[in-house]
Amino acid sequence: MNMTNRLALAVMLGGLGISTLEQPRILNRAEGVPTLSAEHWYSIQAAGEEGGKPIEVYIYGEIGFWGVTSGDFIRDLKEVDDGVSDVLVHFDTVGGDLFDGIAIHNTLRALGERCTGQIDGACFSAGSVAVCGAHRVTMADNAMFMIHNPWTWMAGDSEELRKMADMMDKAFEGIVVSYQHRALNIDDAELRRMINDTTWLTASEAKTHGFVDEVFGEVEPLVNNAALGKILNRYRNVPAAALLLVGEPDTPAEPEPEPDPAPEPDPEPAPAPATPEASELAAKLAADCEQAGLSNCLPYLIRTSALASTDAVQAHFNRAKEVRAACLVAKLPDEAQGLIEAGLTGDQARAKLFDKLAKNSSTVEISNLPPLDDGPQASAHQPPTPTQVYAQRRNNQASKGGKQA
Repeated sequence: MNMTNRLALAVMLGGLGISTLEQPRILNRAEGVPTLSAEHWYSIQAAGEEGGKPIEVYIYGEIGFWGVTSGDFIRDLKEVDDGVSDVLVHFDTVGGDLFDGIAIHNTLRALGERCTGQIDGACFSAGSVAVCGAHRVTMADNAMFMIHNPWTWMAGDSEELRKMADMMDKAFEGIVVSYQHRALNIDDAELRRMINDTTWLTASEAKTHGFVDEVFGEVEPLVNNAALGKILNRYRNVPAAALLLVGEPDTPAEPEPEPDPAPEPDPEPAPAPATPEASELAAKLAADCEQAGLSNCLPYLIRTSALASTDAVQAHFNRAKEVRAACLVAKLPDEAQGLIEAGLTGDQARAKLFDKLAKNSSTVEISNLPPLDDGPQASAHQPPTPTQVYAQRRNNQASKGGKQA
């Protein structure tokens, strides 16, 4: 993805940058991060006093900072674990932070034969790494399992990028070893090929390969992961079944039938009455459109509003302005007229633009420019901005009589 598209996505989605000075997060293959309001459910229930009832853990949603962190999981499990009760961990997750997934994996593995991982729905990416730490893994017959390469994004010079590439290779090896903690029915070369190819497995396929020990009947999911569904747009070869697991309603199970030939066009709206009020509204709309850069949409706005009233005209004009603003942020101004005349709202236009940017993102542009967000610091405890650093260097060099780098 080039830098322009990165900035546009960051503005549209409230993207969060990751500093190269902290431990980088290795994530699902998705640009940006899930919002903090993404729906998830995480809980640990102690074993029943009557005996025979296991400790139950539910990991439903994102794994990592935006959902279930490994620190929370390990701390909460220790509080209720008596050292003898069975532990049943339910999974319905699109994945998340790889290192959190590995930490959960190792915690489950340390429980030994007491631990069972149960896949109730989606078990993708870091979730598939985590569940393979359980001694026994079961899976609903309508659930899905997915494995893929680690993914991250960062900024830095060439040396930092080389170090990150080396780290990603080591993360890949960590994924391979985690899966091989189970008695797989595939060799090392085949496992690596499946990871590289982003492989989606049904319950029966996961059992055949050895990721799963047992397949059981359908389980009703306890929470809807639709809020995290857009993350699948960044994966390759996503099957329709995977989209259905996270509640994506826009993917039809079968191809839509061909439309009837030569459908009758919709009748044009009746022309606006030639009244003084309509003439004034049209003149004001034309002036507003010229000022907002929407003159090419003026005929459409007149037709669709029918110049019925000031409120009607203003509502259509405000919608068009919001759509055009989204296109400008996404650096796709030529898309504005089509989206406006399609009747889209601002939110709908932003979703369309995001899909277009994500689909077309295939290159990485390296820039040595400082970040754009170089405004005043919100707190004295925050580090100086790049501009302040450069200014201080120039002052120091000038006072010493040195030459500016």
